[in-house]
Amino acid sequence: MKNPGPQSGFTLIEVMLALALTGMLLGLLSTGVYIVAEDWNRNSDRLDANLDDAVAILQIDRALQGAFPHSYTNEDTLTRQIYFTGEDDFISWVSAVSPQRTPGLTAWELFTVDDEGVYLALAPAYSDNPAERLSESEPQLILPGYAAEFSYLYEELDESKRWRDDWEAEEYLGLPLAVYVRFEPDDRDREVLEIVARIRNNEHRSIRPNTGLQQGL
Repeated sequence: MKNPGPQSGFTLIEVMLALALTGMLLGLLSTGVYIVAEDWNRNSDRLDANLDDAVAILQIDRALQGAFPHSYTNEDTLTRQIYFTGEDDFISWVSAVSPQRTPGLTAWELFTVDDEGVYLALAPAYSDNPAERLSESEPQLILPGYAAEFSYLYEELDESKRWRDDWEAEEYLGLPLAVYVRFEPDDRDREVLEIVARIRNNEHRSIRPNTGLQQGL
């Protein structure tokens, strides 16, 4: 009997090692792909949220710049008044800018709901006080997870300017020179958003001070 020559091939141990290494590499590869996919989805969602926030901020900025000294007759005093009221966490005004791009003046109202975000209410502004229509309209959440703070630029009699925490057009017979809005996020990963909107139509030359106000001065 002749001895067989050397045989080529893999032993069982080598095959098992090769399969184990291949499985390990496939596991690492699938984990890496999953991590990349998760990061991509997370970044895509964040980008979409940032774009939505940017569009909302742009709309608010344009609406504030287009604030209009909308006047109406007070049915109780029968005097002409201008519609614009604001606090440090609330603002309501009439603007020549409409988000639906429909002709006519639109009443805007911005306010914060704790643990929810900034809401916007819209209503058509006719020749009367639009406050009741605004209260009946359905507000929309436009900046979830944010809280809004408002300040109003006022010009003193000596022509010096300062920021106020409130504004009542009935008292000042006009609109503020500008409105500063700060949107503070409740998530540290999101950025603070700010608006400084200069109001071009801040004067209403057709309205004179009420007689009662003149006597009180």
